[in-house]
Amino acid sequence: MKETRILHLTLLRKWFDLIASGKKTKEYREIKPYWNKRLVGKEFDEIHFKNGYSKNAPFMRIEWKGLTKENGEYAIILGKVLEIKNI
Repeated sequence: MKETRILHLTLLRKWFDLIASGKKTKEYREIKPYWNKRLVGKEFDEIHFKNGYSKNAPFMRIEWKGLTKENGEYAIILGKVLEIKNI
């Protein structure tokens, strides 16, 4: 059985809510060595977003659609919302 490849990201509540509602379809990250190492040349199946670091923080699973560069930043293209918990 194939293992699911997951990108884990933490978001502020404003961005978390916009993604959960479907209004935000891309998540941006600066082009820096840290993000180069985590994103460039990698493929994922899902993105797991948390709003905070607590055990019961709001959580959602989103389909990964790819990575591009836009306006000097990485643009993570978000697919459909697969699951939302602890809202």
